[in-house]
Amino acid sequence: MDIFQSSISITATVLSLLFCGFIVHFLTKKLLVKHGKKRYHPIGGTIFNQLLNFHRLYHYMTDLASKYKTYRLISPFRSEIYTSEPANVEYILKTKFDNYGRGSYHYSNLKDLLGDGIFTVDGDKWREQRTLSSHEFSTKVLRNFSSVVFRKNVAKLAHILSEAASSNKTVDIQDLFMKSTLDSIFRVAFGVDLDSMCGSNEEGKNFSNASEMTVWRYVDVFWKIKRALNVGSEAKLKDSIRTVDAFVYKLIRRKTEQMSKPEADLSLQWKKDDLLSRFLQITGTDPKFLRDIILSFTIAGKDTTAATLSLFIYVLYKYPQVQEKVAQEIEEATYEKEDATDITDFAANVSEDALLKMQYLHAALTETLRAPLRLYPAVPVDGKICFSDDTLPDGFSVNKGDMVSYQPYAMGRMKFIWGDDAEEYKPERWLDGDDGFFRPESPFKFTAFQAGPRICLGKEFAYRQMKIFAAVLLHYFVFKLSDDKKTVNYRTMINLHIDGALHVCVCY
Repeated sequence: MDIFQSSISITATVLSLLFCGFIVHFLTKKLLVKHGKKRYHPIGGTIFNQLLNFHRLYHYMTDLASKYKTYRLISPFRSEIYTSEPANVEYILKTKFDNYGRGSYHYSNLKDLLGDGIFTVDGDKWREQRTLSSHEFSTKVLRNFSSVVFRKNVAKLAHILSEAASSNKTVDIQDLFMKSTLDSIFRVAFGVDLDSMCGSNEEGKNFSNASEMTVWRYVDVFWKIKRALNVGSEAKLKDSIRTVDAFVYKLIRRKTEQMSKPEADLSLQWKKDDLLSRFLQITGTDPKFLRDIILSFTIAGKDTTAATLSLFIYVLYKYPQVQEKVAQEIEEATYEKEDATDITDFAANVSEDALLKMQYLHAALTETLRAPLRLYPAVPVDGKICFSDDTLPDGFSVNKGDMVSYQPYAMGRMKFIWGDDAEEYKPERWLDGDDGFFRPESPFKFTAFQAGPRICLGKEFAYRQMKIFAAVLLHYFVFKLSDDKKTVNYRTMINLHIDGALHVCVCY
C-alpha cells in the first residue's frame, strides 16, 4: 500500500473532502428537482469516502451494507449503486442482462491490463469469446489435461512442505500457493512450465502489482491526469503492464512457431492440450486477441485459487475440528491409494471418483472462499453500467450511466441473507442433513462466480484444482500458524489476497 499512500497528495485530499460535501448537496438536490416522483436509494457517502478508506475498502462497504441493503455513493460523474439484495442481483445479472454491462467506464479502467478480453467487453465481442471459451472449458481434453497439471504441481509443493516439516522451518504458504497456481495456470493456458516454485516469482509479482494498481483507478479521480503525465501509480502500472506484455507475447510467438513446424518432426510435436494451442487452431494467430483472452483467464485463475487456498489454511488453523474432519474424509476417499510409494505417486492417483466423495471438503472450501464464496470472496465487488433508465425490484430508480455493483464480500456477512450465524464458519450449512451431500445455493446469493449469462466458466476448473491441492496436502500435513495471534487482512485488489505473508508451521 505504500505506493498508493504516497500517491495521495495533501492537496488532493483536502480538495476531495471539500468537494464531497458540495457534491452531496448539489447532486442530491438536482436529482430530486429533475426527477420528481422517482425514488432513489439512500446516499451512503461519496467516492471520496472510498478513497480515504481504500486500505479497508471492503470493510467500509460492508459497514454501509449493514445499514442499507442498497445504497448510493455520489461521484462527480455518476451515482454508484451498491446492492446486497439478491433480488436486485438476479435482476441485473439475468432478468435485465442486456441493460447492464461492462460499459465504457469499466472498459477504460481495465483495458490497459485486460485489453478486449472477455471481462472488459460487451455485445458481439463478448458473445464471440464466450462461445469460444465455453466450448473449450467444457471439453474433456481440458479437464483431463488440467487435472494432470494440478497433480504434478501439488506434488512439487508437497515435497517443499515435507522438507520444511523435516527441518522445522516455517513457510509463507500464500507465496507458495501463488507460485504453484501460477505454474499451473501457465501450463494450462500457455503450455509452458514456469517452475516458479523452484525459482523467482517476478512474473507473479508483476501480475499482482498490475492488478492492484488497476483497481486503484476506481477510487482515484486523478488517474487519467497521472497517466497523461506518467507519474505515480499510473507510471508503476505502465511499467508492470509492459513487463507482463513482453512476457506474454514472447510465449505466444514461441507457441505459434512451434505449431507451425511440420507434424513429421516428432521432437516438436505437441499434444496441443493447452488453451493457447487450442485457440490458435480455432482463431488463427492474431497476437492481440490471443493475449487478451488468455491473459484474462490467467489473471482470474492464478489469483482466485491461490487466495482461496491460503485463506483455507488460515481457517483450518482457527477451526482444528474442521481440519481433522477434512483429513479424515480424504483418508476414507483415498483408502485404496494407501499403498502409494510416495507423495508424487499418491498425487498422481487422486481420482475424479475420490474427489467426488469429498463432499465435506467441497463444503469447507465453499464456506471459506469460492463460489458460492461467502466470508472471503476472491472477487469482492463486481459492477455493471446501466445502459438505460430502469427501476430495480426494490422499487428504487437507476439512471442511464449509473454503475450498479453487487457485493459478494458484504453479502457473505449479511444476516438478512444467512441468518444470525452469518459470520460463523460452518461448512455444514452447505450439506444436506439427510445424506451429507453438498447442497448448492442460489447463485444470486453467492455471486463471486457471477450468475446468469456471465456465470464464470472456470468454476469447476477452480474447484478441481483446490480439491486436488487440499486432498494431497491435508493427507500428509497438519498446518499451524507460526504466529497464533495473527489476524488476516486483505490487499485491496481486483481479486483479494492476504496482505503480507501467511507464515505456517508444517507437521506430519
